[in-house]
Amino acid sequence: MNPQTENIDAQIKEDLLLLVHRIPFPPNKGDKIRSYHLLKHLAQKYTVHLATFIDDQNDLQYVETVKQWCGESYFEELNPTKAKLGSVTALLMNRPLSLDYYRSAEMQAWVDSTIKKQAITKIVVFSSAMAQFVESQPETRRVIDFVDIDSDKWQQYASKKIWPMSWLYQREGRTLLAYERKIARACDASLFVSQAESDLFKKLAPESADKIGFFNNGVDTDYFSPDIQHDNPYSPNDKIIVFTGAMDYWPNIDAVHWFAEEVFPEVRKIHQNALFYIVGSRPSEQVMQLGNLPGVKVTGSVPDVRPYLAHADVAVAPLRIARGIQNKVLEAMAMAKTVVVSPQALEGIDAKTGAELLLAEDGEQCITILSNLLDQKNQSMGIAARKKVEARYNWESNLRSVDALLDPLLYNCEKINKIQH
Repeated sequence: MNPQTENIDAQIKEDLLLLVHRIPFPPNKGDKIRSYHLLKHLAQKYTVHLATFIDDQNDLQYVETVKQWCGESYFEELNPTKAKLGSVTALLMNRPLSLDYYRSAEMQAWVDSTIKKQAITKIVVFSSAMAQFVESQPETRRVIDFVDIDSDKWQQYASKKIWPMSWLYQREGRTLLAYERKIARACDASLFVSQAESDLFKKLAPESADKIGFFNNGVDTDYFSPDIQHDNPYSPNDKIIVFTGAMDYWPNIDAVHWFAEEVFPEVRKIHQNALFYIVGSRPSEQVMQLGNLPGVKVTGSVPDVRPYLAHADVAVAPLRIARGIQNKVLEAMAMAKTVVVSPQALEGIDAKTGAELLLAEDGEQCITILSNLLDQKNQSMGIAARKKVEARYNWESNLRSVDALLDPLLYNCEKINKIQH
């Protein structure tokens, strides 16, 4: 296609506003994987005008990459420390801290101006915190992808903390749920990352149940493929257990801390050559300290996670706090790995336990399962796992539900849960 044709196509595309709380590139962590594929998908049909925050200086280098999928765009740097301090005012106003964390007069001005300038009639909001910028746009068609029920996640955090953080997290869960319900009432459709997440929110917000649905995440199975050869990052005689994920994220920190201290030492008594690799960016100090334990290796950020999955004996996702769907599990399954998950990590994933992955209900089960797996790999389970991902977790087919919800000719509130596939 020549540039002139491309320009004509761009002119006939309908304008759409997309609001994302974190720059949707690179697709290297859960929310950015989903927002990246959502942006690319929408850009096929619409001229997407994007407004987003950048909360990591390293992500500034990707601004030009993201612009290639957009019409007009607005990128605002967000300093996490200043944002946390600024959010304290929410305590005096009975607002969720999450909302004030992302509050921005500059962002609001750009959104208002763009809606007017581009005559925007369709808006997609990614995450509840970004809905504040389009609350005053009831004449537009608004679809929100909550992704997870963040309010419930804060309640889970509260159960793991002591006062005063337990009180603060409980408050955040309560006030954020009230806001989530408000937004769900106002928007034309609310989407989540899995049927389990959608069903739970219907119970929490019954007044909006007929407008609540979901679309599953997907996996790039060409990229996460067991057929691609990767150099082995491990020593050949070691038995490798791997965990992948962003290591500044508290549920991941909690998971590897528990596993490294409670489960892995018992596995290593049986398999002295077992190693537990924690692979992920920005490891917290607490995670770095785990590297002092026998057999525990903390890599920090790596250029490519696939070699660590490809050559591992087993992947684990021992999360004790979780909402939504775990991309780390899907990616490992796509690589034809045997994956051992906790009940929390399994939630939202359509996979048969015992056939496509393994479920460990507690630490004792986890020790037994891993000890057996390190004795003998289960290759058939990995093959079945990949087939499940190929069949069920495809971005193109899963994102069709968003297309239908944005098109008034196709949209029907009563059908929102019938267009998931």
